Amino acid sequence: MEDDETIGRALHRSLVLHGYEVQWESTGRGALAAAQVRERDLVLLDLGLPDLDGVEVCRRLRRMSPDSVLVMLTARQDEMDVVLGLEAGADDYLAKPVRLAELQARLRAHLRRGSAHAESVITVGDLAIDSAGRHVAIGGREIVLRAKEFDLLQRLARDAGVAVTRETLMADVWDEHWFGSTKTLDVHVAALRRKLAVDVPGAHRTPMITTLRGHGYRLEQPGT
Repeated sequence: MEDDETIGRALHRSLVLHGYEVQWESTGRGALAAAQVRERDLVLLDLGLPDLDGVEVCRRLRRMSPDSVLVMLTARQDEMDVVLGLEAGADDYLAKPVRLAELQARLRAHLRRGSAHAESVITVGDLAIDSAGRHVAIGGREIVLRAKEFDLLQRLARDAGVAVTRETLMADVWDEHWFGSTKTLDVHVAALRRKLAVDVPGAHRTPMITTLRGHGYRLEQPGT
């Protein structure tokens, strides 16, 4: 959704030319109404909407469409606005003015990873990750993750107990030709930590994510 007609037309034309089926809404209320009718594979959300706060729209869209890829477009320079948007449920963000080639690369990466299914179940302590069904459970209780949270946890779990660099995580979970800040990685790790900390009766071996300053992250093997 984009309220600036010039930007909106350019984005619409670029997406259609690349084979996307596009519905363009210019207000937050219009976007929320459209999401109630049908869940979208992908949502581009301008934070600077004329009728509703973009972060609040992001939060509502995430509740309504938990499996959609949600990418924010923002002209705001304050990093906190970006963090708030990511914490509200966005998978990624792009700063305006948007470079169309970068936008297309990001969208392809998100959709490719969102549709990729491995055939195995990864188990780390009481944590079980069903890669094919994209389900995560702790002690048998399912934990609801957003698309990128799942991809990030799965990547860390494949090398449980091993330090994984920030660069590797960005390349494997987002895109090997990533542009810009990696703040999205830190926000997604923080969200995963909160969800892994859920209290499940009988589950005493839930792995935690350790920050390796200046390097990356490690999913700890319980009991080590």
